[in-house]
Amino acid sequence: MKLDRILPFARILLEKAVRPGDITIDGTMGNGFDTAFLAGLTGVNGHVYSFDIQKEALHTTAAKLEAENLQERCTLIHDGHEHLSKYIKNEHSGKVTGAIFNLGYLPGGNKSIITQADTTISAIEQLFELLAPEGIIILVIYHGHPGGSEERDALMDYVENFPQQKAHILKYGFINQSNNPPFIVAMEKR
Repeated sequence: MKLDRILPFARILLEKAVRPGDITIDGTMGNGFDTAFLAGLTGVNGHVYSFDIQKEALHTTAAKLEAENLQERCTLIHDGHEHLSKYIKNEHSGKVTGAIFNLGYLPGGNKSIITQADTTISAIEQLFELLAPEGIIILVIYHGHPGGSEERDALMDYVENFPQQKAHILKYGFINQSNNPPFIVAMEKR
């Protein structure tokens, strides 16, 4: 297949935006894959702030980072991404170059604990103020679970009405796959 699948495409976008020494955010830590990926992009002089409301995610991610010797580059935060502005250091304001959110539920975890549109929109609004020009926010929207379509619809309404003069917004996804395939919304600050 020549077309990039969803998660590889998200990483391609992050690779274009993030450089060594940059500040990044993983809004949904999950099993730590994106946190570790971002830590690799930011390098030893950069930093990743990673959020999750489930202790299981923090334990899994901490173990992954330790195994890859990346723990010094990351701050793991046991809180919802809607509170991100209270954790990001003032000196990092306007310097965040990349962020990713994998919306839905923790893979392998409790499927009744899901992300919500209102908290995600709050996080996006806070994060947008912290972004550097040309910084990118990536939303990977999984919507095939109970509550997923409501979150999808609210987020799409939000981004479709986001001021054009503030951001370029892209939607990327496969349209002929069964079982509610995930898709990406990428927001690049102007």
